[in-house]
Amino acid sequence: MSYLIGKKEYYNSIRNIVFEGEESSNMLAFRWYDANKVIAGRPMKDHLRFACAYWHSFCNNGADPFGEATHFYTWNQNSDPLERGKAKADAAFEFFTKMGIPFYCFHDMDVIDFTHDIRDNEYRLKSITEYLNKKQQDSGVKLLWGTANLFSNKKYMNGAATNPDFYILTHAALQVKAAIDATIALDGQNYVFWGGREGYMSLINTNMKREKEHLARFLSLSRDYARKKGFTGTFFIEPKPNEPTKHQYDYDAETVIGFLRQYDLLDDFKLNIEVNHATLAGHSFTHELQVAADAGVLGSIDANRGDYQNGWDTDQFPNNIYEISEAMLIILQAGGFSTGGINFDAKIRRNSADQDDIFYAHIGGMDMFARGLIVADNILKNSDYKDIVRIRYASFDSDKGRAFESGLVDLEALRDIAVDINEPELKSGKQEYLENLINRFI
Repeated sequence: MSYLIGKKEYYNSIRNIVFEGEESSNMLAFRWYDANKVIAGRPMKDHLRFACAYWHSFCNNGADPFGEATHFYTWNQNSDPLERGKAKADAAFEFFTKMGIPFYCFHDMDVIDFTHDIRDNEYRLKSITEYLNKKQQDSGVKLLWGTANLFSNKKYMNGAATNPDFYILTHAALQVKAAIDATIALDGQNYVFWGGREGYMSLINTNMKREKEHLARFLSLSRDYARKKGFTGTFFIEPKPNEPTKHQYDYDAETVIGFLRQYDLLDDFKLNIEVNHATLAGHSFTHELQVAADAGVLGSIDANRGDYQNGWDTDQFPNNIYEISEAMLIILQAGGFSTGGINFDAKIRRNSADQDDIFYAHIGGMDMFARGLIVADNILKNSDYKDIVRIRYASFDSDKGRAFESGLVDLEALRDIAVDINEPELKSGKQEYLENLINRFI
């Protein structure tokens, strides 16, 4: 990948970020992420499939409920919305290529500003899609997934597909259709549904059963349309428990899996697991990964972290190597990503106002996952990690334990076995040993 020479450079003080190894003191270089290094039979870039989030990296202006913008973009100056969108795309693809990030993700409203004119919005999205297609062809960067923003506009204050007003649901359908069309035109590998406001603030005024049925029908119609138009990729649902609603219908991985199973959607949908959303649901990231992996629906991840002192979605860049190594153990054992990847759904801090801060953030995140991949691969290949877990469940691998798993014993037979063995011996779970083992390989 290379940025097109002759175009205006928006990050003109930054050159291409390259791998320099563990001994490097260059903060604008990778110490661990060596894209073509083969780990567990595949190059790092194919294991990790990094993506950049358009919304956080090129739309976030640093404003918060208590203060005005602190991030100012030189590509945002043109008064013409299409030219402004093209300039933003130029800046984005310059960043992708200088970072060596092979994928990106976007909401429809990230890549072009919307108005309240439906037909104008459709025209704008189609026009910027054509421009993004050229940028992809020139750079080699690909679209990991597209989606529609069904939560920012005031009309979605009560939800989109779950809105109690049918006519607002039709607006959501219109927007999703256009976003699917854009994703197909850009050869996007996946399409994501994030619940946004698909939930409730109060049960007093909510018919929850009806809303969830509407959501299932909406997802089915969206899938059918995309398949009819030739989309062969995967649909992702991204669990989140609350915020902005009190309760969202895609609360966590188990909830989403149950929903997909109930409405016969498991064949087409997988999960996009976000770290910070797992935290908000009262789970660890690894818990959500394992739930999805065990059900065969681990599709992709949104990489970030929360702040332990804050009770909301702070979307900070990941930096905990222990947690990431644990996550990569699960991902590797689940077979890794196919169409999904690792999207940095993370933003630099409000007071990170320099041009190079966005580079430091992504370099750190990419290095963390590359190092976690190396650690996890070494643990699986060069330690007794898998043996300890296997031995812990060994009593189910033969004789009466296997018969139980095969459904060949009843409750009375289980009682008789317990009488025969009398008091069983206690067996250690070796938690501290395994925690030390992971640290040793780090």
